[in-house]
Amino acid sequence: MDASHMRIERLSLAEWAETLPKSGYEVFHTPPALSAIERHTSGDLRLFGGFKGDQPVGLLPVVEENRAVGRTITSPPPTMNVPRLGPIVMPTSPKQRKRERVNKKFVEAVLEELETDGPLSLVRLITPLGYDDPRPFRWADFDLTTKYTYVVDLEDTDPDSVLSSFSKSLRRDVGNARESDVTVEVGGHDATRAVFERTRDRYTEQGRGFPLSWRYVSDLVAGLDDRARTYVARDADGETLSGVTALFGPDAAYFWQGGTRAESDVAVNSLLHWRIIEDVLTDPAFESVTAYDLMGANTERLCDYKGKFAGELVPYYEVETDSAAMNLAKSAFSAVKR
Repeated sequence: MDASHMRIERLSLAEWAETLPKSGYEVFHTPPALSAIERHTSGDLRLFGGFKGDQPVGLLPVVEENRAVGRTITSPPPTMNVPRLGPIVMPTSPKQRKRERVNKKFVEAVLEELETDGPLSLVRLITPLGYDDPRPFRWADFDLTTKYTYVVDLEDTDPDSVLSSFSKSLRRDVGNARESDVTVEVGGHDATRAVFERTRDRYTEQGRGFPLSWRYVSDLVAGLDDRARTYVARDADGETLSGVTALFGPDAAYFWQGGTRAESDVAVNSLLHWRIIEDVLTDPAFESVTAYDLMGANTERLCDYKGKFAGELVPYYEVETDSAAMNLAKSAFSAVKR
């Protein structure tokens, strides 16, 4: 493997912040989000930059942890409700051939730096949207699985045009909810806590594990500041019906937590999603945001509803160690997957 023309450096968070491009990455690549992960993960956050001369061409954050079953290298770390993380590649040329070469060299060099070919190293990366060439990982003998999410295009900033793209039933639900006495407001710390607790309780009801701690959620939302908002729907008496915590990266807004079932005659959660979309379309703070990531496209029971928003089905990739010797580690690891 020849990665001789690619220099890999270990970066501090401050250096990472200076190296990040203006766009082309997700909210969890931002320094405040990585900082929250670092404080609340049991592993070590390691930030890598790939350089050709002085020019940064690739970035990769990983969490490294030594476990009884071996060494794990994850990006994102499991159990922290980080949907995707993985590599950012910033080729200096728009030419396809050169983009492919930079991506291949960066992947080879960073895997070499991480010493991922050890017999007890388990690697699991989930790539960000827009990372569309995972072939170098397959060529390095990793397993590759394609996953999907629904992304609503908000390039057109006219709310009526966006609403008209929705399914007929969703347009009707949003319209009825807007005409009802249900109100949506952006809440503070207490609202975020309420959404967290409702989500945790819903997972418990369904017999599903809920690994998130309130300290981590609180820390993340506070660190992101105006790039995290909790939207709360209330009835005419001021009682909370439902809520959603949304996160905002440079390019996209993300449905992150909440949206649990609401006791109401109207489609409260559809109204919450619509309010987030309206904010993206109209709030100058989100001028660079041109998409809303609804998540959930890998869960069959959610797809019918999420598909009503007329989002594009966008692929991303899970990269994982393929090794018979790691079966025990992989089964232990899958027990703590999100």
